[in-house]
Amino acid sequence: MKTKAELIRNQALLQDKARGVMAGLAIGDSFGDASRKPDNQLAYGITTDFGDGASWSTDDTEFGLLTARTLIACEGRLTLQAVEDAWRTHVVTQGEELNRGGNSEMEAAANLRRGLTPPETGLYNSYATSDGAAMRAAPIGIVFAGDLAGAAAAAETDACISHSRDGIWGAQAVACAVAAAMADATIEEILEAALYAVPRDSWFYYTFQLAQQIVRDAEGRIADAWMPLHDRLLTRYKAAVPEAVSQAFGVLALSHQDFRAGVTLAGNFGRDADTIGAICGAILGARYGLAGIPARWAEKTRYPSGTCLPMAKGIDLFHVADQLAALCR
Repeated sequence: MKTKAELIRNQALLQDKARGVMAGLAIGDSFGDASRKPDNQLAYGITTDFGDGASWSTDDTEFGLLTARTLIACEGRLTLQAVEDAWRTHVVTQGEELNRGGNSEMEAAANLRRGLTPPETGLYNSYATSDGAAMRAAPIGIVFAGDLAGAAAAAETDACISHSRDGIWGAQAVACAVAAAMADATIEEILEAALYAVPRDSWFYYTFQLAQQIVRDAEGRIADAWMPLHDRLLTRYKAAVPEAVSQAFGVLALSHQDFRAGVTLAGNFGRDADTIGAICGAILGARYGLAGIPARWAEKTRYPSGTCLPMAKGIDLFHVADQLAALCR
């Protein structure tokens, strides 16, 4: 694994990897959302490519952009006040409902309207253990490439407005995994980095280890691990961190040799497939960079649709990635 100083000295590599993270996040998000649609499942069974229609994005990409823009505005020095201000500007102003927004985010926005501030807005939240903070944490890993402590601290600051406990630990896992992948970590180092801030007595740690054991027992055979990864991690709420984020890292352990294969597997997983795809896409994008991503896929998802957050519409993900890379110092 490269040190942060080594990565900073290679600005071309840093920028390529940063663009890979943002492109991978958007691709995995859109690919997972498409793959789980009944029409796609009826037509193809397994989805292996994007169709010819227009691109779109869901809350995963767009809240990731909110985190990215907050990081850029505060020059990488994330504070609770900066996060709260961004949410009040771009989330709370949308009123009682977020189009395609997650339950954890809607409750956090409602808490802000009630006058609460973070971390109470995340602590007093019925969906505090959802994967809603994990889905938006990838940009943090760019700024703190090779710096697990910094990535974990920033992820907690960002996550606590809408989450607590496992919800925060899931965000830290994604941020730290991206930070490690940005620094050319091996898959074993990436999986280890994901657990950097996760308490060993937590529900998430248990299911993370369970997912990895399922993959080991299957000796990496997708067909043998596929149904157990679904069945043995199943929760009543499909977006819970101990289900979805652990499944994402299980899929990553199964398929990480190249970007397209990994995202295709993640997007076809089922359940919370857009978030599982977004997490795997961001980590694989950090590992292989934009150069390792199909160019057509990256261009198709380069400009988000603003489906959930209007502020995200039309933003150039490559430009955002370059700005985040510039903050890695």
